[in-house]
Amino acid sequence: MQAVEHYLSQIQVKQHLNAFIEVYSDEALQKAKELDSKRKTGAQPGKLHGVVVGLKDVIAHKGHHLSASSNILKGFTSVYSATVVEKLLAEEAIIIGSCNCDEFAMGSTNENSAYGNVLNALDESRVPGGSSGGSAVAVQAGLCMVSLGSDTGGSVRQPADFCGIIGLKPSYGRISRYGLIAYASSFDQIGIFGTTIPDVALILGVISGHDEYDSTVSSKEVEDYTALSGENKKYRIAWFNEALDHPSIDPEISGAIKNLLTRLKNEGHEVKQVDFDLLDYIVPAYYVLTTAEASSNLSRFDGVKYGYRTGDKSLDLNEFYKQSRSDGFGKEVKRRIMLGTFVLSAGYYDAYFTRAQKVRSLLTKKIQLIFSDFDFILLPTSPSTAFKNGEMSDPIAMYLADIYTVMANLAGIPAISLPLFHHSNGMPFGLQVMSDRFNELPLLRLSKALMQGLRTQP
Repeated sequence: MQAVEHYLSQIQVKQHLNAFIEVYSDEALQKAKELDSKRKTGAQPGKLHGVVVGLKDVIAHKGHHLSASSNILKGFTSVYSATVVEKLLAEEAIIIGSCNCDEFAMGSTNENSAYGNVLNALDESRVPGGSSGGSAVAVQAGLCMVSLGSDTGGSVRQPADFCGIIGLKPSYGRISRYGLIAYASSFDQIGIFGTTIPDVALILGVISGHDEYDSTVSSKEVEDYTALSGENKKYRIAWFNEALDHPSIDPEISGAIKNLLTRLKNEGHEVKQVDFDLLDYIVPAYYVLTTAEASSNLSRFDGVKYGYRTGDKSLDLNEFYKQSRSDGFGKEVKRRIMLGTFVLSAGYYDAYFTRAQKVRSLLTKKIQLIFSDFDFILLPTSPSTAFKNGEMSDPIAMYLADIYTVMANLAGIPAISLPLFHHSNGMPFGLQVMSDRFNELPLLRLSKALMQGLRTQP
């Protein structure tokens, strides 16, 4: 009970950060009271007994509002819970509220929400990153213990980087997407924010695994991700000169990661530079494919069965659809729907969509070849620290800032952002570590070692 009361008081004190859309105060307190009573009986506690969790507003929770931070779904109440929510509750977690995000998880700044901007608690003049900015700030500012977000092209790792916390995107298919509002179905994956590797590992173990409601989820056995105390193994680590010397990267970020690579080599790890000639192709391929999938996925939001609908009763059906969607969707969502519709159109399908699929295939094969010789790939998470509020007004510049994160989603591999460094501007920045598909346990073990041995202080 005391833990929940503490977090509720912190949410109240820091409500100006706008991390939460809705806080389940009474429900969380009642659940805490029930868990306290159960513990006194001597009953076996769940794995997440009393853990306070925030949920991104794209993850369904039965009987609670679900809007994807969009006007088109304002007031909608979910009629079922996502599989991850059921698994959290089954292990006695306490869900404290729904977290703000970029509308339909589209954005890198959390400035595209119908509920307003989320502020970075470390510097309120800066963005927290996106699209899972509210979930990141909820952990960063001490408003909950851990939180869930979604990661389509970096939407967990990039805000984790900007906020100075841990953000994990597991392998595609490791966690069920049932109950996650779809942006781009072949890219989306639920991810985890936390402040320690053991916390992230514990949550991953609980929410992973087979689900009869999601045909894309893997039935591969879930390892004990909390078994982090592996032997002092020496790893084979790859890095890309094209990434660390890219013209877009902040020199301090590049320099810090190069110094880390040198340190790892001196400690006995095999650290090698690998040529990677696809880097400048992956962002265009990513946005062609994700906007195409978004155009299809978001066609269901038409104002007929649920959500916002225009009040103009004089319109014919086509005009009704047009007006409802024009009023309900925000600018960035409309931009991506139109881009997706364009690349899927008859005259441009082969020129854009088919070519982007070929790039994805080439990338996946290239990544697999690298992992046949190496255990991990080390990259920056973002080319810069957190942007100033309103700074990223050019959508193309915002898209290009995803250059280091979209690779993991295109290839379906796990990736984590670790808050190891601080910039001279006072903001944190992270290291991104990638491993082969379903190699989350080695990834977490290396991450723990990096967090313990290499984290710098501001």
